[in-house]
Amino acid sequence: MDPRSLAARAKALALEAGFDLAGIAAAEAPPELGFFAEWIARGYAGEMAYLTSQAAHRRDLRCAFPWARSVLSVGLQYDTPHPYSTEAPAEAGWIARYAWGDDYHDVMRTRLERLAGRLEAEAGPFRWRAYVDTGPIVERAYAAAAGLGAWGKNSCLLHPEHGSWFFIGELVTDLELAADAARPDMCGSCTACLDACPTGALPAPYVLDATRCISYLTIELKGPIAESSREGVGRQVFGCDICQDVCPWNRRRRYRAEPAFEPRAGLLGPDLEELARLDEDGFRARFRGSAVKRAKRRGLLRNVAVALGNSGDAAHRPVLERLAEDADPLVQEHARWALRRLAPEKETAPEAE
Repeated sequence: MDPRSLAARAKALALEAGFDLAGIAAAEAPPELGFFAEWIARGYAGEMAYLTSQAAHRRDLRCAFPWARSVLSVGLQYDTPHPYSTEAPAEAGWIARYAWGDDYHDVMRTRLERLAGRLEAEAGPFRWRAYVDTGPIVERAYAAAAGLGAWGKNSCLLHPEHGSWFFIGELVTDLELAADAARPDMCGSCTACLDACPTGALPAPYVLDATRCISYLTIELKGPIAESSREGVGRQVFGCDICQDVCPWNRRRRYRAEPAFEPRAGLLGPDLEELARLDEDGFRARFRGSAVKRAKRRGLLRNVAVALGNSGDAAHRPVLERLAEDADPLVQEHARWALRRLAPEKETAPEAE
């Protein structure tokens, strides 16, 4: 088949494999990746060594795969018809929507491998690599070049029908496939995401300072959260949805995710005290096959302690006192901070007349 026909067939097979979106990008680096080195130089990557140590490869995937000619980008909707974090009860914790159901890495990877097999059956043997947040590729950049979505001011990709609620996967190939066109800007003058971010992680449109992002603070950061950042974390215990929840394009819900991404019991607006009581075995059992396991117990309970401290409810002091005696020093320190936050105010003696 010629490159155009083969591209059309590859995208059709992607939809048959269960993906909601599919597009083709050339393997050459998209223009947006020219900012990647500056982004790292500004310190915006924080402690994410997997980004800084592979900077050259992430600027151009052909450094890792010199044989690559095309990238088949796919998207899978994960939105479910449940409240946004901006609408949920204030006393509950919050786990990012993408982590409510089965681990998307497993779901996407299985389908990408199935897709590669179907494509090989029709096009003949070819070289390929499948990635879902696991390789030296800035996946959003290639997905944007493939037309899956336009860059949003919150750095997520926006699709006119799917909003930004879709996972991205890539099939890097040595096939010559006709590339799709990128989408035009969809944000216009809107600044809802920049205005809503409680930690100022979006210092300018289309620029993310990961070191101030709640998702980074609650997942990627492995040590203590700086005290100056803790109040801004609010009740988020794993990731954050705020900049997506306020996006007008995400208010136009047209699609519902498959059952694999429906919330597991206790993950939608979880009870903070229940999470605080998890021991190591309980954590493993609760989050087996879930993206939340990435935080590990110590990271999750660190975040839970911060959320309890931000609650303003002194009734949480007993559970925080238990966390302050936890075997892990990281959990202890954040629980003690939370206890100080919830300490009763000292009564002021009346002034003498």
